[in-house]
Order: sequence, then structure tokens, then C-alpha cells
Amino acid sequence: MRIHSLSRVPTRVLASSIHSLADNSKAWLFIDSVFPVKFAAWDFRYFFGHLRQERLLDTLSELISQVHTHGFKPIFIEPLVKDGGVFVHFEYIPSQSEDVLSNIQSDLRSHIQSQGGVPSSAGLRRGNIWIVQGQPWREDMNRFASPIIRVAFDGADLQEETLYHTFRPYGRIVDISAPTPVSGTTYRASTVTFSDLRSSIVARNVIHGVCIDKTRLRTSFVPPVQGHIIRDWVAKHPRIVIPVIVFLLGTLTYTIFDPIRVLMVEGKILDWFAYKGSFRYLNCSHVQLGFYPESRLYQWLRRNTIDRLTIKPADTLDVETEAAWQERQDVETALRNYLDDTPTNIAFLHGPQGSGKSTMLSRILQDKKRPKLTIDCAELQRVNSDTRLVKALSRQTGYWPVFTFLDSMNGLIDLASVGLIGQKVGVSPSLPDQVKQILEVVGTALRSVSSAGKKQALYSHERAARVVEEERITKQVQERIRRGVYHDPRMGATVGGGVIAELGVGDEPFREHDEELVTHSHETEASTPTTPKREGSKTPDLQAPIVVLKNYSTGGKEEVMGVFAKWAATLVEGHIAHVIVISHNREESKLFEKALPSEPLNMIVLHDADNQSALQYVKARLDDVGIDVRFSLEETEMINGLGGRASDLASLIHKMRVGQKPAEAVEDIIRQGISELRKRAFGEDVDDARSLPWSREQAWAVLRALARRDTVPYHETLINAPFKGEEGPLRSMERAELITVDSQDGRPSTIRPGRPIYYHVFRRLVDDPIFQAVQDLAFNAKLIESAEATVLACEQELQVLRMIGFDSARWWSRTSATGIRAKYLMERMANAQATLQRLEKESGELKKALAKGDA
Repeated sequence: MRIHSLSRVPTRVLASSIHSLADNSKAWLFIDSVFPVKFAAWDFRYFFGHLRQERLLDTLSELISQVHTHGFKPIFIEPLVKDGGVFVHFEYIPSQSEDVLSNIQSDLRSHIQSQGGVPSSAGLRRGNIWIVQGQPWREDMNRFASPIIRVAFDGADLQEETLYHTFRPYGRIVDISAPTPVSGTTYRASTVTFSDLRSSIVARNVIHGVCIDKTRLRTSFVPPVQGHIIRDWVAKHPRIVIPVIVFLLGTLTYTIFDPIRVLMVEGKILDWFAYKGSFRYLNCSHVQLGFYPESRLYQWLRRNTIDRLTIKPADTLDVETEAAWQERQDVETALRNYLDDTPTNIAFLHGPQGSGKSTMLSRILQDKKRPKLTIDCAELQRVNSDTRLVKALSRQTGYWPVFTFLDSMNGLIDLASVGLIGQKVGVSPSLPDQVKQILEVVGTALRSVSSAGKKQALYSHERAARVVEEERITKQVQERIRRGVYHDPRMGATVGGGVIAELGVGDEPFREHDEELVTHSHETEASTPTTPKREGSKTPDLQAPIVVLKNYSTGGKEEVMGVFAKWAATLVEGHIAHVIVISHNREESKLFEKALPSEPLNMIVLHDADNQSALQYVKARLDDVGIDVRFSLEETEMINGLGGRASDLASLIHKMRVGQKPAEAVEDIIRQGISELRKRAFGEDVDDARSLPWSREQAWAVLRALARRDTVPYHETLINAPFKGEEGPLRSMERAELITVDSQDGRPSTIRPGRPIYYHVFRRLVDDPIFQAVQDLAFNAKLIESAEATVLACEQELQVLRMIGFDSARWWSRTSATGIRAKYLMERMANAQATLQRLEKESGELKKALAKGDA
């Protein structure tokens, strides 16, 4: 802090003043508005005032030194640049008869005003001189001027009237607050708010340290916007702040990220980022819709790299051979008719696994050359966490950006909100909500693609119609010219020159009679372009996008799959896209029927081929590679035993291509099916079997029954042991393709193997003595346990009846009620005991068989 001494005061005067200090008193003046007020640490006006500081202080010291009222003598001047003022320390001669300080202040003001006012760096000269009532606090901290002053009471609180009369001389007061405790201190304080910043600066520097009624006042500036005020308010109002933050974050997502996501999904649907080929939709009338095929560079690279090192998949069905299957012709026709019509319902394509549903649909979609989006539900079923499911769905639909790492943070926010406000704020959405949000964005992108396709198709249709109409009018005019009933002025050329010139047609006008002469002929000829006109007026192909839900299955995720069903219903109800659902089980259509109750599903079934079509297919595929296809009667029967499952036939063809005989290939397929079935139906070990939705005994009961008969009644199997009315395991086995449940009149009727090859597999497993003995022992153990429980229950109830006593018979009845019940229990216990003895005997024989087999 700089102290400026008065250089114009002679040294001897200073010495005489020091000599007279014992008789004189000292006080302080505060002169405001000399320098610019500093509002912040980065306020650049401070440097402007600093450039003129020396000259201003010299001018000010010269002006006040000219006043000598009551021996007024300035000692030094101390600038307070931060507040824009100056402190002047002076001495004077006190007097008992008059108010000396008031006279000095009045004379100084009069003298300064006579000289033009207080000098300032801005040249405004609006400052004034004030006697300091308290003790000046000359500090240079980062506490900047403010219209609000905090007055701390070092002593008892002052009344509001006292504060008003103390501070009102320095400017108009807007408000005075009641005393409140000051945090971190023992003081209490009130705030005085001035209407003018200059008034608060003067009051703060003049009043600080004054004593009123034995209470010392300590003044300080209060920032209009206090530090951390927002943070403090947020911390004190979590019930308001947290929901608002969640709303703002959601709004930010919808306004910024959702348009980007819609654009990325459109790119996925239209293959903007594919290096092979892409669709291009433009909302311009002069640009046509087109599919851009694979580039030549890509074709050359694929032909010389991948195609040389890989073999065409064996399960890819040949188009000509597959077309010979009447079942597949009907299914393909139904799919093409559905895609050619306006999307009003959902096509549900179901059939056994390996029947070639996806291959057929892929070929149809490739021929259509329309935008498509495929979602593989099997990939979503395989993931074991919500985050991975969201990632997988986002990857398949092109939904980007996706912030899955925020899920854990959202969970922590919800946990913290429970502690703060007592309830969750919903920051962490559930998995169905996340899937629904993704599908809504995908639906928006599909709507945009569909709208662009419709505009382009309508434009192409209108252009074709205009061309047809122009051709029709041109032909009509040409015919009338040829008949001589129409004259085109452009053809009215003259022959010759001068007076001998002749018109090409003549100058007589055409009469109505001339027109009528050729009316009949004209109508006959005009009917010629009727066909192209009708062709041009056909309903245009709207080029709606196609959505394929592949491998659809609930699989324990019914809520998520239900969201897909509702979304698909929304797409077809809005005529946005064709939706084709591929599933292995007809029962999976229930969610779609519930989501779209107003329209029936377009059920399309793809069955296995019959024996004749299957044999024809095998012969055609083997003939393509030059293999003799003259099968013997025994080989034909073996091939027919495989059934018409496309995957099994493709496996047979592949094995025969590499040199295996038909008998060896069929036997290899059966052995592979046995190994696969053991793992899928019974599990590799006990722990694996526990994770299955059915027990080993239930799987063995169905397998043993189907090994004896081709089909078994559904309800007979359901009510008997080991199911005992439990339908869930049977439905789970159906979803796992172990069995197929046929329906009749809308209800389950019979059970048959899930694949035709399983007829042989089931018989092989039942004929395996070791495997049969192990499974029969486990099956009998369950039955023995049930029989023993029945015997024990009957014994306990008979003891209760004995304690009750048998009542005597009445004249209208020969036996008593307790006697009838006891007889029933005895018969039931006898049957259970007989069953128990039979099962134990069978189990003993099975154990002997196992001992011989192990030896």
C-alpha cells in the first residue's frame, strides 16, 4: 500500500506541526470518486487510473492544503484505489465551543467546489469529502465494492432505526435486514442495501469502527451474487434439483443425440456405410431411387481372395432344385404377395429349425432390392446382461451414439436419491424402457426412409403416366393428320413462288362432316394405347422398407420381446414398413396377436419336404458335381429315413461329396444326432442338468414313449408321471426343438420328434442298454420315492382313523364312512406297495445289467 507524502509542505512546517502534536488532535478524511472503482481482479480500468495516480494526488494535496480552518494541516494522503477513494490523515486544533470537524468538512467542500470539484481520473469531478467517524480499514484484499454492506455488531444488536439514521446521510437505503448470526464467528450482523454503489463505498469506509451505544460496528461489502450460492441452494433443495437435472439431461438427449441416432439408423438401413452396395433416397424430383451394386474393385478382390479360399455353404439351397418343392413354392409366393401389398399386418413365418426359412427369405429380399433391417433375436437371447443386450441391439440397428457406461452411474444416482429424497428419480431406466427408446428412434428412421421411398415412387409413377399420355396424344394427332382431318400449321408449307404458289393442304376449312367420316376408324385406332395407359395407372410400388425379426423367441425375456411385438404392430398400423417375423415355434405368435388385435397375423408355415421332393433335391445337388445318383432301394429307404429337413439333407450331400457312401453318411448323421441329443436333453453332467428347464426323468419319459410310437397323445403325457400336469417342461422341450407339438382345433393334440432324424436317434438311445439302464434307474427312483410317499401318507391317515374310531353302521347304510375311507386307503396302499415292489425288482435287474456292462 502506497503512502504519498505532501512534497509541497516545507520541512520546517512539518517540524513545527510535530512540535504542536500535544495540543492538536488528529482525524481522517475520505474523498470518494477519485479513481475508478474496481469490481473484480481482472478489471482493466485500474491500470488506467494508475497511470494518472501521481498527478491526481499532487493536485488533490495542493487543493486541501489551501484550507486552514481550525489549524487544519494534512499529514499524508493514502490512496484506496480499490474503492476509488483517498484517505487523508490530518491534524487540527480542537475547540469546546463549536463542532470543529463539521466546520472543517464544510470549508473543504466549499473550497473544492470553488476550484471545480474533486479531481478524478475520468474527469467527472463528482466526488465529495467526508469525515471518517470510525477507524479506517485500509486493506487491499479481493473484497470488491458492492451496494450491500454487512454491519457486524461487536456488542449488543442495534435497532433498525439506529442503523438507518447512522447510514442514511451517505445515500438512500433500500433495505435493512434483521440481525442474524455470522457463520464462523460469534458476531451477529445486519445487511444494509444502498440504491447507489457510491453511497455504499462512502458508508463502508466512513462508518467502519465507529462505536454506538458501546457497540462497535464492523462493515464489509457483500457481493450481490454470493460465492457458492447456487451450489448451496442446490444442496438444500434436492427434491427440486434432481428431477430438474434428470429432465434437462433427457431433453439434451432428445434434442442433440436423437437426430444423430436417427441419421445413423437411416445409414444402416440404406447401407450408406457399406462398401458393397447401397440404396440412395433423395427428396429431389429429378433424382431416381436406385440400388447401387457392388463396386468392380470389391468384386475383383472377392473373386481373387475369399472365393478362392472358401467353399460355398452346404446349406445354401439351389434355386432351381428348391423351386421343385411345392411347399416352398407356396411359401415363397405367399411372402412375395405380402411384400407387394401395402403393409397392414405382420407376416409370421414359422417352421422347424433347419428348414431353410432364413435362406428363402434372404433370396426374396435380394430380388426385391428394397431397404431392409434385420434384427437377430437369438443374439439378444445369448447375452447375459442388460448392458450387452443394449449394445447388441444398437449394433444391429445402427443406433449410435449409445452410452451404456452410464447405466452404473445412473444406478448410483438412483441409490443416492433414495437417501436424499426418499425415492428413486428414474434416472436408471429398466431394460424394456431402454429397448423401447432404441426402437422408437429406429421407427423414426424407418418412417423417414418410407416417406422418401413413397415420394420417389409416386414421382416415378407420375412421370411414367405423363410419358404414356404424351405418346397417346401424339399417336392420335398423327392418325388424324394421316386421315386428313387435322391440319398442323407447321406443315402448311407453300409450293412454288409468287402467284403460282400453292398451299400444302388447301385453304378450305374442315367441316364437321369430315370429322364424322373417320370417327369410327379413329375410335378403333385410339383404343390401341389403352393397354399402356392402364399399365401406367397401376398403383406404384411404394418401396416400403422391410423389417425382419429373425429367430424370434421369448426365451425368458418376455418383457423385452413384448416391446418388439408392440413396435412391430406400430410399424404396420402406420403403414411404415413390412414386418416379417421368423420363428421356430408357432406359439411365439401370441405376443404379436396381443399387440395387433385388430388384424390377423399372416401365418406362413414352412414344413419339411416329403420323401419324393427330398430325394429329388439330393439327386439334383449330387448330379451338379458329377456324382452317380442311382440309389439302390436300400439306400433310398435310408435317405427317406432322414426326412425332409433341409439342414440334414444338406449335411448328407456334403458328406457324399467328400466320398462317403449313403449308408456311411446317414449313419454319421445319426451318431451326430445322438451325441447332440444327449447333451441338449440330459446335460453333460449333473450341474448342467440342473440348469435345464426340464428334468432328466421328464426328457427320458418323452424319449422312451416316442421310441415306441411315432406320435404320443399330448394330454396323456401331461397328466402322467413325471409331469403330473406341469406343462412348462413340455413347452420348453418344444422351444429347444427336441419335440414338436401338433395342434388340432387350436389345442395341443400330439407330440412327435422335433426333427425327422430324431426317430432313429430316439430308438438308438433306447436300444443302448447302458444308457437305458441308467435313465430307467433314475426314472424308477422317482417313482419309488412317490410310491413310498403314498404308502406313508396312507399309514398316517389310517392311524388317525383308528384314533377316531369306526362308527357303527346305520339302518340305511351297511357300512360306515370311516370304514369306506379305511378300505380306500388300504387299496391305495396295496397298489402303491405292489408298484414299489415291482420297481425295486426292475431296479435290481437294471443294476445287474449295469454291472455286466461295466465288466
